[in-house]
Amino acid sequence: MPTINQNLKDRLFGFLFGNEANKAWTLSLYNAVNGTEYSNPEDIQITTIDDAIYMGMKNDLSFILFYVMNLYEQQSTFNPNMPIRQLMYAGRLYDKYIQVNHCNLYSTKMIKLPVPKLVVFYNGTQEMDDMILRLSDAFEPEAASIEPDIEVKVKMININYGKNHKLMKACQPLAEYSWLVERIRQNRETMEIHMAVDKAIDAMPKDYLIRPFVIGNKAEVKTMCITEYNEVETMQMFKEEGREEGLAEGIEQGTEQLGRLIDAFIASGRMDEVQKAATDKQTRDILYKEFNIL
Repeated sequence: MPTINQNLKDRLFGFLFGNEANKAWTLSLYNAVNGTEYSNPEDIQITTIDDAIYMGMKNDLSFILFYVMNLYEQQSTFNPNMPIRQLMYAGRLYDKYIQVNHCNLYSTKMIKLPVPKLVVFYNGTQEMDDMILRLSDAFEPEAASIEPDIEVKVKMININYGKNHKLMKACQPLAEYSWLVERIRQNRETMEIHMAVDKAIDAMPKDYLIRPFVIGNKAEVKTMCITEYNEVETMQMFKEEGREEGLAEGIEQGTEQLGRLIDAFIASGRMDEVQKAATDKQTRDILYKEFNIL
């Protein structure tokens, strides 16, 4: 199995919809999600976090359209921790917005901020309904009587092929992306992942809007698809390892620790270390200490 690429961290979703050359697709996606009819792609200001600036933190896609700050994530595995992750991303983006616009946080005049809209596009193999994920769901149950001063809501939308027909009809590039992911998944049942990706790309209908872009960037697209597939496969191996480790120790701590380590990898963008951690107990022990996982 090819190893996870350490340099190319973008997902295909972000590559398609977060590319300056594809703002028309980004706008189409926004309109489909929000039921709007904006027509000028140049009104979009892409603000995706670059981990070269914020080390270990990179989101899939963020952009500002007029008074709305949109944070879009694509997930191949269900992650109930998206509210806290999106809160962290939003904090970084507001920090960037304040600096770029020279806002004075200490002024007696209230500064105006774009409204955050947080969306997760899910296309994993686990059957999932659309839902709203809330930060408050993660709060300790013992504190249920305490009213929290912070709440975060994230809308999760299932974009697997055959799901959300109205949304797909409103955004053709999203429907085509969904088709490509499904075709790769089907091909993978009978062939190696690199062949599955090649065959899926070659089979894309000629009238697909994203086809010229995908074909023109085939090497990058192929690497992204293989990387993402391997991430999902490795994460599953990681979880299995955690269950075995927990059983071997006769306690549940092993599984819980690995689950928290997986979340730490995702939040810090260090997916390149997952495979080694999944198979090397010494590496895991070092990482537990680094992330203060007891």
